[in-house]
Amino acid sequence: MEHDFEYEPIERELNVILAEDDSADRLLFEEAMQELPVKFNLTIVTNGEELLDWLSKNETVLPDILFLDLNMPRKNGFAALGEIKRDHNLQDLPVFIFTTANDQERIKQVFRDAAHYYIRKPIKFQELKKLIYKSLRLIADNNISLPDKDNFILTSD
Repeated sequence: MEHDFEYEPIERELNVILAEDDSADRLLFEEAMQELPVKFNLTIVTNGEELLDWLSKNETVLPDILFLDLNMPRKNGFAALGEIKRDHNLQDLPVFIFTTANDQERIKQVFRDAAHYYIRKPIKFQELKKLIYKSLRLIADNNISLPDKDNFILTSD
């Protein structure tokens, strides 16, 4: 049991979208969210096409944060991120890359493409919970400016 990390309640209700094709990862993400002291609306899409379709239909009320997997069918996260950042109505959406990929070239690419943070999916559930919380805390505190390269990878430390 982990007791050293304090989960302060997040007072603001957050609209969260998760773009993830893996059903087990979706379920773990949802379980982690439910254990956090935060009110949220979670929308889940399973590929980049579905994501962009949802965003175009809801661009007047964009989510507070997008967790974006890179390896998805139909349209991967790289292509989806590029389209989001080139769209005047979507470009300010905070995008947190959420992936198993740990390739330095991929990390550099999504940094250049203006993702907000890069999260490598952890193996341990408590780390997942902590990373989601840290991400939501940044958004709730309106800390949504793009980080420098040294702070781009968000860790559970």
